[in-house]
Amino acid sequence: MTTATQFQDIPTTTLADLLGRAQVMGIGIRPLWGPVPRVAGPAYTVSCPPGDNLMLHAAIHRAPAGSVVVVESGDLDYALAGGNVCAVAQRRGIAAFVADGVIRDLAEVREARFPVFARGVVPIPGTKAAVRPLNERVTCGGVAVDAGDVVVADEEGVVVVPAARREEILAAARAKLAKEADESLDDWETAHRARIDKILAEGGFEG
Repeated sequence: MTTATQFQDIPTTTLADLLGRAQVMGIGIRPLWGPVPRVAGPAYTVSCPPGDNLMLHAAIHRAPAGSVVVVESGDLDYALAGGNVCAVAQRRGIAAFVADGVIRDLAEVREARFPVFARGVVPIPGTKAAVRPLNERVTCGGVAVDAGDVVVADEEGVVVVPAARREEILAAARAKLAKEADESLDDWETAHRARIDKILAEGGFEG
């Protein structure tokens, strides 16, 4: 069985080429400090209503080591987490947060080098009242994420590999990277120019 950590060496660009736009989170979900290391792990999914962060705070004590905690909130007015929450998550071996929302205490998070991919930073925290189930399907950055899907995030963005396709996609990604490694820039340029010129000619371009 393929483990999620085997995707650590696969760039998100390679995965995006294989999976297409539907599995790539929107541009708003970005690393909050850099250069950020690539992270890969099984999704541990959390749903927080606007203005409330209870379930993310619950998740840091429950998510297995190696997990990428993926949070649906859609709220940009209140922080889902701060420095202590991120520090505890890091200490428990959680690989990263990927959140459709905002955090606070960025300096602390950056100094600790805990990877957070989110929409930004705001200084005021949310409340803690809304109890919801953990590890149910969420939507983050426009992508549906199920618990156990493989989440790969780096400075290029965040890609979600459906759990049922992870062996197939890992094999295809490794084959693609191996092929690219064997191709020189001269070879790539020759093939690229031929392909572009063919498309131009078919479109009636002259020049």
